[in-house]
Amino acid sequence: MDAKLWHDMFHLGLPVAEKVLRPVVVYAFLVVGLRLAGKRELAQLNPFDLIVLLTLSNTVQNAIIGDDNSVTGGLIGATTLLAVNYAVVRFLYGHDKLEQLVEGAPDVLIENGVIQHDRLRKELITVQELEAAAHKQGLASLDEVERAVLEPGGSVCFFAKKPTPDASRHEELMHRLDQLSAQVAALRA
Repeated sequence: MDAKLWHDMFHLGLPVAEKVLRPVVVYAFLVVGLRLAGKRELAQLNPFDLIVLLTLSNTVQNAIIGDDNSVTGGLIGATTLLAVNYAVVRFLYGHDKLEQLVEGAPDVLIENGVIQHDRLRKELITVQELEAAAHKQGLASLDEVERAVLEPGGSVCFFAKKPTPDASRHEELMHRLDQLSAQVAALRA
């Protein structure tokens, strides 16, 4: 193989310190930017959100690698991103308040069966998108939902309405009365 090929493939065009610092700065910017953009950007993607995330990755590519297209430079950038993410996740694991500041808090979208329209507006989620998410979790409609929570990671957790013990007891008594009525009718016949 040609020596120039190997040189061009692995020779760094920038100092190693710069190759490490660039991904750290971009990582920090993206964490803050996505936090400010809201939870919707993380999981409840519509086509517009997907386009933004795809072009965002292409936009910051040069900020991470600079004028260096070498394999070594790409590996240093990727390794730095993975290491920074690992360090941040490990650090946040032991610091609940800081983790909540970075990731945000859960938002209640449905409480006691009532849709919280102000929370939906804040998160830019339509009722139709909420219904679609409920369907994915096996619920026929939002009428079946007691509580829905938008988690910091962007997923929506639904909690179905369950009959109260009194309602269950009432239903059981009504069923027994129906059986007794049927037996009395059978005895009369």
